[in-house]
Amino acid sequence: MSAMGLLAFLIPTLLGLQTCAGFQVQVPELPVVALFGQDATLNCSYGPSGMSSLSELTVFWQLTDSRRVVHGFWGGRDQLAEQGQAFTNRTRLFHAELGSGNASLQLRAVRVADSAGFTCFVRLGMYNSGSMLLQVAAPFSRPVVDLQSGSNLRPGSLVSLACMAHGGFPEAEMQWLDGRGHTLNDNVTTSQVANEEGLFSVHSVLRVVLEPNSNYSCRLRNPLLRQEAHASVTMTAQGPAFPLVALWATVSLAVCLVGLLVALAVICRRKIKESCEEARAAAEGDPEEAESKSAMVPANS
Repeated sequence: MSAMGLLAFLIPTLLGLQTCAGFQVQVPELPVVALFGQDATLNCSYGPSGMSSLSELTVFWQLTDSRRVVHGFWGGRDQLAEQGQAFTNRTRLFHAELGSGNASLQLRAVRVADSAGFTCFVRLGMYNSGSMLLQVAAPFSRPVVDLQSGSNLRPGSLVSLACMAHGGFPEAEMQWLDGRGHTLNDNVTTSQVANEEGLFSVHSVLRVVLEPNSNYSCRLRNPLLRQEAHASVTMTAQGPAFPLVALWATVSLAVCLVGLLVALAVICRRKIKESCEEARAAAEGDPEEAESKSAMVPANS
């Protein structure tokens, strides 16, 4: 076992045997909330120092539960041979302040996986330690409400409303409200899925029977950041729409009727024209018939 691994194994035992009431290590009592992707400082202070050289000081950070090595310092320099791979090139101590009692650790580019308990061990003649909890949080995007039903809405129609947001951590608290501010719990389906980075996308669907001029809103809350955001939609229900089949039947009937009227008009015009020609011929008389009759009349002597 390497020196760093042996130290990580022996420190809990040493703490039980070599703690000193006069030597204290202080860490935050409340959980520290860090924003995803940003740097976080895990505060740890000790005192009194009473040392003349950093070579007398040992500072050792590890995960409380798994005892995985986060950062080590002794012999006047960082000792990172046994550092967990997840923390490679992501940790540093404030070397200029170590001698004055600051054993804080900076963790760069915080990840969701960093949500854990951290323990700060300090040895300066005697060992002492303090444990703290780091909680990672990421704000959700502004929620958006989308109407998943058709556009031809009528009172009594069953409609589905979807509320969506993404990029948050931890899981969001989602709530649907009606226009009077009453919470809607029935017919609500909510799912939250994490991406490769551990950030959640939330998708919540509300199914309701539409009422005239109804308003619905979804409210999203991030419990760690106490971030609240909401989105709403107002739907105006239309009166009973004319059935599409009846509309096409009416249009077809109108076209047929117009066609029939046009045909009747053409036939009537033709009949009227023929009648007029016959009447005109009867009025003027047939010239050939008149000439025949005049030839049969004897001439006067």
